[in-house]
Amino acid sequence: MSNTIIVHESGKLMISNEVETGKQMNALVYKGPGKKAWEKKPKPSVLEPTDALVKISKTTICGTDLHILKGDVPEVTDGRILGHEGVGIIEEVGTAVTEFRKGDHVLISCISNCGKCASCKKGMYSHCEKGGWILGHLIDGTQAEYVRIPFADNSLYHIPENADEEALVMLSDILPTAFECGVINGQVKPGDTVAIIGAGPIGLAALITAQFYTPAEIIMIDIDDNRLEVALKFGATQTINSNNENAVEKIMTLTEKKGVDTAIEAVGIPATFELCELIIGAGGHIANVGVHGKSVSLHLETLWAKNITITTRLVDTVTTPMLLKTVVSKKLDPAKLITHRFALKEIVKAYDVFQNAAKEKTLKVILTNE
Repeated sequence: MSNTIIVHESGKLMISNEVETGKQMNALVYKGPGKKAWEKKPKPSVLEPTDALVKISKTTICGTDLHILKGDVPEVTDGRILGHEGVGIIEEVGTAVTEFRKGDHVLISCISNCGKCASCKKGMYSHCEKGGWILGHLIDGTQAEYVRIPFADNSLYHIPENADEEALVMLSDILPTAFECGVINGQVKPGDTVAIIGAGPIGLAALITAQFYTPAEIIMIDIDDNRLEVALKFGATQTINSNNENAVEKIMTLTEKKGVDTAIEAVGIPATFELCELIIGAGGHIANVGVHGKSVSLHLETLWAKNITITTRLVDTVTTPMLLKTVVSKKLDPAKLITHRFALKEIVKAYDVFQNAAKEKTLKVILTNE
């Protein structure tokens, strides 16, 4: 097998031929905006000494996958296998992999990192010069029977015996994303008032992890009554359906017209970011988590004197080891985010359920490679 090295426009080196000749598998393939298909694809193989080949046991669908399907992430090309989350069993490792071997059960990080470049040495793995968010983005991803994982020693985690693998799938992306991009960037502190806009899986993961810091109030804002009911069960102190109530007026009433200390944007549309701008209090933090496909207005005419901090971030997964410990010790239970289960071969149906979340009452789906 010959490999062709190409340079992606981002400057990252990509391997164009990532497959074992003659061997096939099934995978969910992006076919251009609005199109996807479950079809035969060549089975990947170990290409670099630092690679691992993982047989997927369980995976899931992310809101980012929906953004890709909408055409919001144009660097994802026709033919790409989607997905960046999952757990599995190592089938093969490259000669330079020292921390894993065939048969190991592993958690796959949504971020691949070389551990050696300037960004990695800062702990900013999302901007790794050779990795970052590449799975299901710039290289083939995890919504398949097999996946090639670059930089395996830095991008996989051992799964302890008897651990809940379904719960650990939530650690591939949504738990560290919500925690790092929302809670940590938002500088949630004891006694704070926090508003989370968007009660989808990421917003609910932010709700769960914000409670590490014992804020006094966590207000969830959404347009789906079912998700708001779930938020109350998960620890929200107040909920607002912004279709039925004026969210800004309600927040100002709840905060004695001061606004909130932290506003976490967990949707990724202009209206929800602008809502954060309207409800943030003096000295507050707006933490953007959502994937934005359209420009958003920044209202400096009202914010310029309010000592506001606005943060953006792509998850670095630096908190994954800590979150893994809390889940294994049962101090944190992300499995409660799972509402639907499918066989991996039913992934097209699973996408339909995930895309119709309000009707189907969907949060996270689990896909099992049977």
